[in-house]
Amino acid sequence: MGIGDVSKRVLLGRKLRSSQLGETLLPKRIALPVFASDALSSVAYAPDEIFIMLSLAGASAYVWSWKIGLAVAIVMIAVVASYRQTVHAYPSGGGDYEVASVNLGPTAGTTVASALLVDYVLTVAVSISSGAQYAASAFHGLIGHEATFATVMVVLLAAMNLRGVRESGTLFAIPTYAFMAAILGMCGFGLFRLVEGDLPEVASADLDMAAAPGYGESMTTIALIFLLARAFSSGSAALTGVEAISNGVPAFRRPKSRNAATTLLLLGMIAVTMMLSVILLAKEMGLQLVDPEDLHRLTLDGQPLPADYDQHTAISQIADALFSDFRPGFYLVVTVTGIILVLAANTAFNGFPVLGSILAKDGFAPRALGSRGDRLAYSNGIVFLAFMAIVLIQVFDAETTRLIQLYIVGVFVSFNLSQLGMIRHWTRHLKTERDPAVRRRMYRSRVINGIGLTLTAVVLIVVLVTKFFAGAWITILAMIVFFVLMRGIHRHYASVNDELAADEEDKVMPTRVHAIVLVSKLHKPTLRALAFAKATRPNVLEGVYVSVDPESTSRLLEEWDERNIDIPLKVLHSPYRELVRPIVDYALEIRKANPRGVVSVFIPEYVVGRWWEQLLHNQTALRLKGRLLFAPGVMVTSVPYQLRSSELVREREEREGVWVRPTELRMGNVRSRVNRDRQIQR
Repeated sequence: MGIGDVSKRVLLGRKLRSSQLGETLLPKRIALPVFASDALSSVAYAPDEIFIMLSLAGASAYVWSWKIGLAVAIVMIAVVASYRQTVHAYPSGGGDYEVASVNLGPTAGTTVASALLVDYVLTVAVSISSGAQYAASAFHGLIGHEATFATVMVVLLAAMNLRGVRESGTLFAIPTYAFMAAILGMCGFGLFRLVEGDLPEVASADLDMAAAPGYGESMTTIALIFLLARAFSSGSAALTGVEAISNGVPAFRRPKSRNAATTLLLLGMIAVTMMLSVILLAKEMGLQLVDPEDLHRLTLDGQPLPADYDQHTAISQIADALFSDFRPGFYLVVTVTGIILVLAANTAFNGFPVLGSILAKDGFAPRALGSRGDRLAYSNGIVFLAFMAIVLIQVFDAETTRLIQLYIVGVFVSFNLSQLGMIRHWTRHLKTERDPAVRRRMYRSRVINGIGLTLTAVVLIVVLVTKFFAGAWITILAMIVFFVLMRGIHRHYASVNDELAADEEDKVMPTRVHAIVLVSKLHKPTLRALAFAKATRPNVLEGVYVSVDPESTSRLLEEWDERNIDIPLKVLHSPYRELVRPIVDYALEIRKANPRGVVSVFIPEYVVGRWWEQLLHNQTALRLKGRLLFAPGVMVTSVPYQLRSSELVREREEREGVWVRPTELRMGNVRSRVNRDRQIQR
């Protein structure tokens, strides 16, 4: 085993057989942190976005904060109830994509898939960026380096997911449960102090906030409604991640649908409780939050804030005030919140690869996304997601408020099409179902999905109206790009399948086989290639030599005659000293003269044992094979000849029991491999 393989095993763990797939399935206690961490972590930034949007009208607008939070909670309850119907009806893991494809057609399915792919990328970017902001609030040395920190976190998270769903889930369970305990404990302690009447104020409560230009007391009713709609759309980020469970049903233990539905219910209850509690405490403790670009609207005793003023998040300020006499409590809340925001991206790292594999199976994505890695995870999807998220983090400098404007458009597009698809699903089944009890359940499910469709449609309209020019247009453009790419990939695969479809003509034998053996000089590799070609019994067999030097050509012809080789030698003259073109042109001429025949080209090649030897041999053969691949009716056969260096390496490999890949032997990477493996074994 080489050092590269050893490193891979250390990072990813031992390989798993395909038959061990059942060992990676998740119980509910692990599935909750794996699939619900995104929705739960939104508690860390959704309340902030509500307060930031309302701050445009000044602190007086914060009176609407709990009402907006309640509206978001109602929508979340409806969406959770709707997805509980989905996981029972479609437990195969296709989620919104499968529901839309089956009930609304492939165009709707592709639209949902493009929306979800974009949303998954944004989930990673937003969650990691928000986590970087929390880390900077706890460790001031990270201020100004949030994008770099976020990038490192994405790489680490991708590496953890490459180890497999079960192992990554176990790693994430402890911090996720610690986050739930810390936030619920903090909120419970804060609400208790609120009832007792000694609730402290947060650090920003002493600041004065000026309304943004065009807002404030002079604001019209229409402007106020638009502002509340913007705050509601930003707060709706709390709903992201709910759909991930419907995409991940195959990862649950049996009974899969029931376990997934239970996990969804737990997710909804916990997320709603935490979000409303944070919003209520923030309002009662005098929280003042503005857009990071608008810090000039905050003043202290009429004086501008210092240039180095760092605006901390809502949870950070609440924890700082509640645990002013118990600093470990503050650091616990801030630390686990930062960790959960990083780990929240794990929801996307589980959902994106699964969706990508389904799309690959249906022909809408490259087939590489459908391949499982050594640990039975969809490795290519994980790597692609990490790359796209890092690009977004660097472009937007890990600023959550800027990224949040791109967020939730995609997920609400998928919500709407999924709910519409479920309504059509129940309507179709009601036409054939005769059991009264089953019909009542179907009617109830259709009502639930109808309510979900109504609420999510309203939210989507609000989001599009309020966020389109704030950055949502970028998300819509990205969805269009993904949609066009997927449709193009599907057309390509369909075209290739049509071209490759077998018919009776494919059984027809070629009328003749014209074999040519490439000759550079008369040595052992050439003689072996001639003997092998002769053993295949072609209709015509000849050696072919490209002449670039008259003297060398004369010597070769003389030696050919002296050895009395009973195969004719064709000499192709190349006045411009080209080696590849004359052979390709000659093969094409033979094929043109006999279109129903086959030209078989035999190329002698050296097999070497050292990497630098590969640079000295076989370059012309590689160029020639690359050109002949595009020549119809021309077959290329490599005839290897093992040089002594390769034989010595193979003997050493057999003697020391070190396995060498054939590709490494061929490419000359064996010497260093064996030396490394010997050191590892020692």
